Parts: sequence; C-alpha cells; structure tokens
Amino acid sequence: MGRLDQQTRTQKEATIRAAMDRLLRGELPPGGKCDVKTLAASGITRAALYSTHLHLKEEFERRRDKLRDTGVIADPRERQIERLKDQIASLKKRVAAQEQQNADLISFQVQAVSRLTAQHEEIIRLRAALASGGLVRSLLTPRGQL
Repeated sequence: MGRLDQQTRTQKEATIRAAMDRLLRGELPPGGKCDVKTLAASGITRAALYSTHLHLKEEFERRRDKLRDTGVIADPRERQIERLKDQIASLKKRVAAQEQQNADLISFQVQAVSRLTAQHEEIIRLRAALASGGLVRSLLTPRGQL
C-alpha cells in the first residue's frame, strides 16, 4: 500500500507541475488567474496544496514572482491591466495637450474680439467726427483723385 500511495503522490505532483507550467505560460482557465487558488483547482484541494504539497505551492510562487520580476507577466489579465494603464497615461497626456490648446484658442478668441471691438469703436468715433465736421478727412475719394 505504501507503493500505491507513493505512486499516487507522484501522479498528483506531476499533475500539479503540469498545471503550474500551463499557468506560468499564461494558459489560464476562464475566470482563473495565475495564482494558488487556480493552481489548486487543477485536481487537488487547496488544503492539500498548503499541507501535503506545500513545496509545490512555494515553487509555483517563486517561479511566478521570478517571471514578474523579469518583466514576463504570466497572467494575461495583468498584461492587459499594464497595457490599459499605459493607454490611460497616453490619453491623459493627449487630454492635457487638448486642454492647453483649447485654453490658447480661447485666449486668442478673447484677444481677437477685444481688438475687433476697439476697431469698431474707433470707426464709429471717426464717422461721428466726420459727420460733425471735425478734423477728420475721409479717405474715400472718387477714383483717380488723390
């Protein structure tokens, strides 16, 4: 019976190692993560992974952490999260640039309207001075006369 137990234990460890390799390659089951909970779902109880096969749990965590530290992320969702974070940062930069451009355009608009208003007021003043016979001379002359 001891031989059978050892054989069963060896088969369980092989099953766990195969599951470990799949998870670390990024082959995750639907809804799974690259974590101990998903590893335990490979055919043993989580309690057995924490007691009987603790060395495999620790090996898995060590390998997973090493992959993360070297920039190889085993969990596709984590890659997606990183990609989305980069995308958010890029979009924030674009929004900031657009906001600056909008502020510049609003400033230009205010300045242009102010200049047009001042020019309009000057035209009205000059027309009034011309109509009242003031010291204003019309620049509009019949053709050919200067």
